[in-house]
Amino acid sequence: MTDYSAANANGLLAALTQPVWQRLTPHISRIELPLGKVLYESGDVLTHVYFPATAIVSMLYVMENGASAEIAVVGYEGVVGVSLFMGGESTPSRAVVQSAGYAYRLPAQVLKREFHLGGELQRLFLRYTQALLTQMAQTAVCNRHHSIDQQLCRWLLLSLDRLLGNELVMTQELIANMLGVRRSGVTEAALKLQQAGLIRYSRGRITVLDRPGLEHRTCECYDVVKKEYERLLINVPTVAGQSATERIISDE
Repeated sequence: MTDYSAANANGLLAALTQPVWQRLTPHISRIELPLGKVLYESGDVLTHVYFPATAIVSMLYVMENGASAEIAVVGYEGVVGVSLFMGGESTPSRAVVQSAGYAYRLPAQVLKREFHLGGELQRLFLRYTQALLTQMAQTAVCNRHHSIDQQLCRWLLLSLDRLLGNELVMTQELIANMLGVRRSGVTEAALKLQQAGLIRYSRGRITVLDRPGLEHRTCECYDVVKKEYERLLINVPTVAGQSATERIISDE
């Protein structure tokens, strides 16, 4: 039986036409992704790609001394494992679940076979990869030139864009690891945002109270990334404006 919920839960899958979807669907399986689960480590040979539905996955670059920093975040708009169809079998980054939920998993060989047909999936995934590269480049610039509270605002907004609600389960230590900064810096930045009435932080849960306020406070990096995703993925339903409620209904 065809699992049509998968085609509705992830934007890239939803953008595929029926013939392509029919070739992929026998090989797609749903998988739960708990918080902190590592999908692959640096240097691992990729055996599957993942299409997040309600989960969010962080791409981290890990240094030899164990220090790490997030280079990109992937949610229901994308796919984890782009290096596979870009010509490499492995990647120097680590993929770890930032927000628990579920995703759809597809064997590497199935995706590569469809990608090399040169049709709509290839064109769509190349546009997505360009958007992802923009996010990576902008993250590097942001981490170098902008304040920690601006970085935190950008990170919160990018995460919110990939969530069904306005609450994130994330400790300050994990946020510090994502941003590649000291925990004390995150504590100070979060306190500023809380005092400004933009967020509420308690026991590892961050609730966004004023999204427009966060957008006003963040740097230009968030807007650059958001506009590039919208430009390149105009035909992807979940990026082009489908609401969280619509996504929940379509997935039931």
